[in-house]
Parts: sequence; structure tokens; C-alpha cells
Amino acid sequence: MVKTLLKSVREYKKPAIITPIFMVLEAFCECLIPFFMAELITAIKPAPGAAPLPADEALQVVLYYGAILVFLAAVSLTSGVLAGRFAATASCGFAKNLRHDLFNKVQRFSFANVDRFSTSSLVTRLTTDVTNVQQSFQMCLRIVIRVPLQFIFAIIMSFTINPKLAWIFVTIVPFLALIIISIMRFVMPFFKRIFKKYDALNESVQENVGGIRVVKSFVREDYETEKFKKAAGQVRDDFTRAEKVIALNGPVMTLFINFASILISAFAAYAIIDPSFWAAYPGFGEGQLSALISYGIQMLSCLMMFSMIFVMLSMSLEGGRRIAEVLNCESDIVSPENAVTEVKDGSVRFEDVRFKYSVAAGKYALDDIDLEIASGETVGILGGTGASKTTLIQLIPRLYDATEGAVYVGGVNVKDYDLDVLRKEVAVVLQKNVLFSGTIKENLRWGNPDASDEELVRVCKLAQAHEFIESFPDGYDTYIEQGGTNVSGGQKQRLCIARAILRKPKVLILDDSTSAVDTKTDAFIRQAFAEEIPDTTKIIIAQRVGSVEKADKILVLEGGKIVEMGNHEALMAKGGIYREIYEAQTKSKGDAPETEEGGDE
Repeated sequence: MVKTLLKSVREYKKPAIITPIFMVLEAFCECLIPFFMAELITAIKPAPGAAPLPADEALQVVLYYGAILVFLAAVSLTSGVLAGRFAATASCGFAKNLRHDLFNKVQRFSFANVDRFSTSSLVTRLTTDVTNVQQSFQMCLRIVIRVPLQFIFAIIMSFTINPKLAWIFVTIVPFLALIIISIMRFVMPFFKRIFKKYDALNESVQENVGGIRVVKSFVREDYETEKFKKAAGQVRDDFTRAEKVIALNGPVMTLFINFASILISAFAAYAIIDPSFWAAYPGFGEGQLSALISYGIQMLSCLMMFSMIFVMLSMSLEGGRRIAEVLNCESDIVSPENAVTEVKDGSVRFEDVRFKYSVAAGKYALDDIDLEIASGETVGILGGTGASKTTLIQLIPRLYDATEGAVYVGGVNVKDYDLDVLRKEVAVVLQKNVLFSGTIKENLRWGNPDASDEELVRVCKLAQAHEFIESFPDGYDTYIEQGGTNVSGGQKQRLCIARAILRKPKVLILDDSTSAVDTKTDAFIRQAFAEEIPDTTKIIIAQRVGSVEKADKILVLEGGKIVEMGNHEALMAKGGIYREIYEAQTKSKGDAPETEEGGDE
């Protein structure tokens, strides 16, 4: 996990390496300050029975040691400031790269990979988890380097002053370490649960914001608020339990620090009163006592900081594991070596294809699919909800891979193509296609970044979108809100169709993409396809028979199988499902008023 995460440091290795160097210097200077303070006190304090130092000599001693102390303090301060600057640069850069690597990885995921992690979980990993890892990385560069060094320096200096008293601190350390480890082992399961509940919290927000129109239409604001409150309450409860335990760190550490200081003060006071007790350590006085207490506080403070590090690392460890899980996950669908980089034509062939969404799935979503579509043909697909119409067309651009059998485009197995090449030649207007925030021009140029304004107008006329675009005050420069919320459903669909046509694909797939436009506009779009892009293979999934009745070939799917196939006349003569759908819709159409030409249903 650590190795995977550290790959994202990259160009920030230099500040990441420089930071510990300054931390070593800071820790070293801080540990020398109490030592020279003790030397100063010893130098100006007269020995028992001796006369005090003359004022001039005392001043020189103070100035000498004062200069040393000021120098050490200045070096320590400068080192600390520089370490902080470099650590901030390294950690923020690391987080930036980590987010970039995660986002880039997600962009390469297949639909199956995204389904595995879920959208809300990926959002949590890109935000909360990365923030926690960033904070821990910065802490590791500074505190994790400084604390052990300062602890070791403090122990060495303590034993230099008085080994017997220094053992008081060494004896206390194992007890404190045991307490810290016990606390961490207790709270780790809470943090693991918290991140999963963060996912649920984000999912609740995502669903609510994405479906806010439905929520308001059904007056379900109170229900959604209660659902969010419950998810937020579960996160709060687990955090509260963990924090209650972690809160013991401070009081326990303070208790041990104070206890150690009292012991040292008691023994040192006795040693000062009765020097014969410490005959083996002559010269132990107030200065040495002050330094020893300072070193003791430094050592025990280091342990307290260690406990804070463990708390932060406990939180980020789970987040780091979740991030590494995404970074180490290989997409189910990748371009092969020596991939084919040209799609010859728009012919499509399904050969003994079977497909299911996961290995554990008990039933195939598609079963025994054999289908051949010639380049330039128009193919219509009908079927009820759950007939796997969308699943069928998603195998053509390799949004999913067939479980068994093979899919061919241009006479080549889709698995042999470079993914980018294949998907540029197979344009899909999905059932839930969206527009992104930006102008209409910017959205259309997703299909071709280099398209001229004239090309944009041409494809919009084909998709019957030019007229309503021109009705906007800003025309093609009209700003589209995120998700296309400021245009109607039919307008959004026509813009998405225009965007796909701009790709000039060899295969154009419309997944129920004219469901929100009226029948006459639908007819105009189909007529434009036939006249303007006759060489493009067109596969149209529709609910209305009228959208596909003039197709060269019509498929009727049921339960993931092709139950009927042929043109309109052949299927009508057969008298099967297609005829039932046609007659039912024709009768229904005769009873219903026609919508206005060019409008949206």
C-alpha cells in the first residue's frame, strides 16, 4: 500500500527529502538548549563556601552562554519554519498527484469496475481519504522524523547528566507505549466502519441532489432529510466512540509526565541536600535538575505526540488502503498489445454471444446472440423493460466484454482494437446521456474538438436541434448548466445526437435517444440520417415502433434473447410479438392527439 501511494510523490521528492533534514537539525538544537541552560546555571552559581563571581565575569558568562542559546534557538526556529514550508509543498503536491492518479484511473475503468466500487465510494476516496492521507504524509515528514530523534537525543542527554535519574523515564516508557497500543487497537475497527458509512452518506447526498426534481415532485423532502440525518448520525456515533477512547491519551500522558517529574524532583532534591548520596556523580545541582526535568518532559511529550500520530495514521491507514485498492485495480477492459488502429467499416457481427454482469450472477443477461449487420444498415431494436437491449449495444464499443462468444466490428474482434480507436468509430448516445456545464458549442465539440462552426450547424440541423438553438438569445454560445438542467429533455437528446454525429462514426447507436421528442421530429431525424449519413451503420433502440419500422432489420428481444428478427413487412406477416406491439401502439396513437411539430413530448 505504502509503495503504491508513494509513487504519487514524483516531482515533490526533493522537498519531501529536505524536510526531514531540517527536522533533524531542529530536534538536535532543541535538545542542546536545556544542556547549555544547565551549564549557564552551574557557571554563575558559586560552589559551596566559594565567593560569588564578580559582576563582570558573571556578565561575560551570561553573554557567552546567552549567545549560544540565542544561536541554537534561531537555528531551531529557522529549521522549523523551513521544514514546515517544504512539508506543506510536498504534502499538497502529493495530494494533487494522488487525486490526479485516482481520477485518471477511474477514467480508464470499465463499467464493471465502476459498479464494483460504486460512485459514492469513489467520491469519498477522492476527497476525504486523500485529505487524511495528505495530513498523515505531512505529519510523517515532520513529526514522525522529529519525535524519535528528539526522544533519542533526550535520553542520551539525560544519561549524560545523571544515569540513575534518567532510568525513571526509561522505566515509564513501556507502560505508556502499552497504553497507546491498547487505545489504537481498540479504535481501529471504528475507523474502518466510519469510512464505509462515509460512502453511504455521500450516496445519500448524490441521490438526493441528482434526483431533486423527483424528490420535490413527490414531496419527499422530509423523508430524504430523515435518511440523511440517519446516515450522518451513524458517522457521528462511531466518531464519538472513537474520540472518547482517544481522549484518554492526554490525561494519561499528563499523569505520567507529572509523576515522573515529581519522582525526579524528590530524588534530585535529596541529592542536592545530601551530596554524599550521589557521590558517584559530583556537581549535580539546580542546573542539572532543571535540564533533567526538561529532558524528561521532552521524552514524555514525544510519547504524547506519538499517540497523536497513531490516531492520525489509524484514520489515514484505512483511507490509504482504499486509495491503493483503486490505484492497484486494473480495468477489466484494456487495449491489447499490437492493437488494431483502424476500423475498416461499420459492419457488426455477434457470434454465439452470452453475457452476465458478474461471475456470481446466476442468469445470463444475454444468451445465444447471433447477429450480423452490414455496414450502412439501419437496425431497430425493440423489447420490454429488462430485455437487455442496452446491454446488447454496450458490447459493441466494449463498455462491457462478452462473457462468451465474440463481437466483431469491421470484421475484427472488438477485443483486438485499440480502445480509443474503437470508441471514436462507435458513437453511442446512451439512454442517460448528459450535457456538461459550458456553452452549447463546448458540449458539441466533445464529439470533435476541431469542428468548425459550420460543422456544428450542419450536425445540429441533422439532429433537428438548430431551430431551438437559434431561438436562444445567445444561440450556440448559450450556457448549459451542469447536467443540462436549463434545457428540456427533448432538446438535451437532440444535442447529444448532434454531438455523436459530429464524430463522423462508422457505427451510430441511439439508445432510446428520441424518447423525449415528438413523433414528427423523430421522423425528421431518421430521414436526415438516411439522406446525410447513408454509409454509417445505425442501430436504434426504441419504444415506439414508428421509430424503427423503416429499418433494414428489426430485432425483438425478450429475456436477453432475440425472439424475432426481420424487416417490418416480414415481422408483420409472422404475426408475433412485433405485430402485437405495432397494433397496440397504432391503436393507441389513433386515440391520442398528435403533438405539435418540432415539440417535445
